[in-house]
Amino acid sequence: MTVRPILALLLAGSTLSACNLAPKYVRPSGAVPATLPEGGIYPRAATDAPDVTAIGWRDFFTDERLRQVIQLGLDNNRDLRLAAANVLQARAQYRVQRADILPSISANGSATYTNTAGAAANTGGAAGGGSSTDIQYFQANVGFSAFELDLFGRLRNLSKAALEQYFATEEAQRTTRISLIAEIATAWLTLASDQEQLRLSQNTLKTFEQTLDLTRAQFRIGVASELESRQAETNYQAARNDIATLQTRIAQDQNALNLLAGTTVSADLLPAALGDGRVTRGALPANLSSDVLLRRPDVLQAEHQLVAQNANIGAARAAFFPRISLTAALGTISSGLTGLFGAGTGTYNVAPSVALPLFDAGRNKGNLDYAKASQQAAVATYEKTIQTAFREVADALAQRGTIDEQVSAQTARANAAQVAAKLSDARYRAGVDSFLVALDAQRTAYAAEQQLVTTRTSRASNLVELYRALGGGLQ
Repeated sequence: MTVRPILALLLAGSTLSACNLAPKYVRPSGAVPATLPEGGIYPRAATDAPDVTAIGWRDFFTDERLRQVIQLGLDNNRDLRLAAANVLQARAQYRVQRADILPSISANGSATYTNTAGAAANTGGAAGGGSSTDIQYFQANVGFSAFELDLFGRLRNLSKAALEQYFATEEAQRTTRISLIAEIATAWLTLASDQEQLRLSQNTLKTFEQTLDLTRAQFRIGVASELESRQAETNYQAARNDIATLQTRIAQDQNALNLLAGTTVSADLLPAALGDGRVTRGALPANLSSDVLLRRPDVLQAEHQLVAQNANIGAARAAFFPRISLTAALGTISSGLTGLFGAGTGTYNVAPSVALPLFDAGRNKGNLDYAKASQQAAVATYEKTIQTAFREVADALAQRGTIDEQVSAQTARANAAQVAAKLSDARYRAGVDSFLVALDAQRTAYAAEQQLVTTRTSRASNLVELYRALGGGLQ
C-alpha cells in the first residue's frame, strides 16, 4: 500500500493555496476630527485625570446600592443573555465554515456476497446440469470525499468572514453590556429624582394647604375675597396633581428598573432621594483624542463586519476560477474476513476532479457585485458609527462643560426664591403686599426647587452618559 500519490496532491494543494483574491484591508479614516472638542464651553481634562475607559464600573459608581442593582442586571437581564447566545451561535457557525478548509476523514467497511449461476455443457450437445458459485468480498477504507483544494482562497475567505462575524457578535455583546450598565444607572437616578420631587411636592402641599386654610378663614370673616381663596386653591390642587403624577412615575420607574435588572429589585436597594446626585466619580478622561472612539465596542463591531465583507469579495472572485476537488481513500480488500488486513490486500484510489465555470448566466458576476456593494455599505456603516460616537461624546462633553454652572445658578435661584417667598408672605400678612404677589412668590419658589432637582439629575446622568459614550464599563 502506498500513500505517496495522495500526499503529493495534498502537498500541492496546500502550496498553491497561498493565493488570496480578497482586497487588502485599509481602515477608513477622516470620518471625524482627530481630537474631541475642547475649549470654549467644552471642559479641559485635568492632566492627572484617569482614562474613563480604563475604570471598571465598580470603581466608577460609588453608591453601593447602585452597584448591587447593576450586578443584578448583569446576572439576570434577558437582553444580555440573548447577546451571549448570539455569540455562541456565531462561534458555532465559524467552526462549521472553518471545517471546510480541512478534509473530513471517515472510515467505512463493507461486505459483498454474490451468487453466480452457470451451465456446464455435456459432450455431444446434450443438456447438462447447472451449477452456481458464491463469491464474497470484504473491504475497509479510510479516506475523504470531494475535498476542495483551496487554490484561490475561496474557503479561507469564507472562513475569515465567519470569524469576523463572530468577533462582531462578541463586540455587540460588549455594547449591550455597556448600554445595560448605563441604562440601569440612569433608571436608578431617575427613580431617585422622582422620589426627591415627590418629597418636595408633599412639603409644598403642606405650605399651600396652610395658605388655603388662611384665605378661606379670612373669606368667611370678610377680610379676604373669594378670588384670593380660589387662587390659593389653584396652587393647592396643582400640588395635589403633582403628587399623584409622581407616585405613578415612581411606580413606573420601579417597573423599568426591574425589567433592566431582570428581577425584582428589593426595596433596600432603591434610592429614597437624589441628594446632591453624586453617585459616580467626577474625573474627566485625560486623553481627548478621537482615537479613543476606536475602542468602543460598537465601532469595533462595525470594523469586524467591514473586514468580513472584504473577505466575501475574495470568495466571490475565487468563484470565477477552477474549483479542484479530491476524493481519496486507503483501504484493504480480501475475499476472506480473516485475511482482510493480511499482506498484499492493500488498495488505494485517488479521484481528482476539476470544475471550470463556462456559462452561469451572470450568477458569479452578480455575487461579486453584491459583495462589493455590501463592502461599500459596511464602509458607510463604519464611518457613520464613528460619527455617531463622536457626536455622543461631544454632546456629553458640551453638557459637562456647563452643568456645574447650571447647578450653581439653579441652587442660588432656589435659595433666593425661598427667601422671596418668606418675605412676600410676611409682607402680605402685614398688609404691605397683595395676596397675588405672595401667591406668585410661592409658585416661583416651588418651580425653582423642582428645576434644581432636575438639574442635579442631569449632572449625574451626564457623567453616566459620558462614561458610556467613551466605552467605559467593560471591566
